[in-house]
Amino acid sequence: MKRVLLCVLTLGAIVTCIADGRTQSYPSRPIRVVVPFAAGGAVDTIARIIGAKLQDSIGQPVIVEDRAGAGGATGADLVAKAPPDGYTILMNTNGQAIAPALYRSLPFDTLKDFAPVTQLVATSTVLVANAKLPAKSLNELVALAKTKPGQLNYGMTGVGNNLHLTMELLKRAVAIDIQAIPYRGDAPLNTALMAGEIDVAIVPIATIIPHIEAGSVHALAVTSARRSPLLPDVPTISEAAVPGFEASGWLGYFVPARTPRETIRFIQRESAKVLAAPDMQQRLKALGNEPAGSTPEEFEAKFLADVASFAAIVKEAGIPPQN
Repeated sequence: MKRVLLCVLTLGAIVTCIADGRTQSYPSRPIRVVVPFAAGGAVDTIARIIGAKLQDSIGQPVIVEDRAGAGGATGADLVAKAPPDGYTILMNTNGQAIAPALYRSLPFDTLKDFAPVTQLVATSTVLVANAKLPAKSLNELVALAKTKPGQLNYGMTGVGNNLHLTMELLKRAVAIDIQAIPYRGDAPLNTALMAGEIDVAIVPIATIIPHIEAGSVHALAVTSARRSPLLPDVPTISEAAVPGFEASGWLGYFVPARTPRETIRFIQRESAKVLAAPDMQQRLKALGNEPAGSTPEEFEAKFLADVASFAAIVKEAGIPPQN
């Protein structure tokens, strides 16, 4: 009896060791990070900065693969249908939280087909006005817009993206009516802004700073909860006009649903370690980002709250379902 019990215990220990070995062996091959946008953009740039540091930390190649299309849905769908083994990761913006409310249909279920891993960074944007506009602060813009309802306009780079919805949120918060003018990207929008073709826009801080410094545009307020280190003299919208207003964007990692929890936690821990490195902090902040590294639970809570918040904004703004 003792011999049988000893064999059972030994067998159990062997099985446990094998299971532990399998868990601990991750990652044993290259990891693919899918970016659902074009190469060379802000998301792709940050994905490569973080990926290079992450592969040094984990000892396996981290390959960034750009899969643009359908407003980010093409790349996200690829990850949703990938094996849930931790070797295919989606790096997306908070467009991941906007998509369910914006699109008529998606080839995946945003809430059921992905597991949030970690928020990598918070991204900050700034409300700017062309240099000819007689409004040098948010309050002056609000006063001007109220004397000319429907006559002022703003530039945006995509129906339902974060910048568009942030402006719609601000419009409702300060009760003004200004019209949207679509552009194909940041570069043509910035050109139109400097030429005076559009009055205002909410844009990424990193792309507009040279124009602010040159005096081509005026920074009125940043959308984040705290002032940006890159624009320390520019107030937040909360400080300037709408207490409690915050509309920071984010970039985060997602993996296919049913990915082992230990694998998710491993990716999060290693990512947080990379983001905490002084050189990474400096480099990401120089691009207008605030490193995060939140836990899976924290990121999931934020993600679900954003899904609900964006759904309300899309409905209130009367944005029709997109194909």
